[in-house]
Amino acid sequence: MIKRAAAVMLGLAVSVSAQASHGVAPDQAMAALAKVLAKCESDGYQVAAAIVDPSGVLRAQLRAEEAGPHTIDSSYRKAYTSASLKRPTQAMAELVTKVPSIEGLHHMNEHILLLGGGFPIIIDGKLKGGIGVGGAPGAHLDEVCAREGLKSLGAELFEKKAD
Repeated sequence: MIKRAAAVMLGLAVSVSAQASHGVAPDQAMAALAKVLAKCESDGYQVAAAIVDPSGVLRAQLRAEEAGPHTIDSSYRKAYTSASLKRPTQAMAELVTKVPSIEGLHHMNEHILLLGGGFPIIIDGKLKGGIGVGGAPGAHLDEVCAREGLKSLGAELFEKKAD
């Protein structure tokens, strides 16, 4: 019985270890989120920011002291949505308004939030997770702060193209 439990525990340790290497390491995630909060604070905004792994599991989250309580959920949901759909949340929000037949994306599950401020974390062409920011007075401002986190991670920046 003890040998079997040890084997199961060893299997769990290997699984957790493999999953951890699949996304952003916790120390890198926290450092990136600290840069996000510093950027938003320097711009005068109190926000929360989150990073999830490619499966949408929360890896790290920070909230400015005076950020509203809703920012915790919105930052996580934006990170989850961008990792899950592998696209910036603003791009998805705009797509839904142009293609009404996919409006059901809003209701895919309770974690989806089609509101700007979330980006997939893509490093060397591989999805490493998602980052989300909530709390600035406008999605475009959340995006500016989120890009600071992407820069810190060496990820694709998803610069907005001029119209």
